[in-house]
Amino acid sequence: MNHHHYIEYACKLAVENVTSGKGGPFGAVIVRDGEIVGQGTNLVTSLHDPTAHAEIQAIRDATSNLGHYELEECIIYSSCEPCPMCLGAIYWARPKALYFAYTKKDAAAIGFDDDFIYQEIEKPYEKRKIHTVQLRDKETSDPMKAWMQQEDRAEY
Repeated sequence: MNHHHYIEYACKLAVENVTSGKGGPFGAVIVRDGEIVGQGTNLVTSLHDPTAHAEIQAIRDATSNLGHYELEECIIYSSCEPCPMCLGAIYWARPKALYFAYTKKDAAAIGFDDDFIYQEIEKPYEKRKIHTVQLRDKETSDPMKAWMQQEDRAEY
């Protein structure tokens, strides 16, 4: 498989995204058996959606095209090292590999610095920048118990 071909494709998507004014300088492609099964670009500003990152858009496209929520036989190619949200989504999608062109340091150098998110994740709730509180008592519905009691649940 020509990994450089798909990295270049992802980077060209990112450049086209910038020049079209649709969003940031990020593109992603998902490939299975040498065929592109999903692609995406950063559409945060045009969709008014903070989750519309290139990798998320590509995962949504690929899973929709494949009719399954996992990408086990797929490879993700991204123009840039994924942010924490995208990296989490990638792990949940379970591809066999991830390749990227530019690093998170390259992204930080042009104003896309995600390092604070990595730092926030490690902090205790009461020290986070966003007020974060676990709120549950004995009257709170129990979705965890409902899940465990559901006999026909789809494990993922």
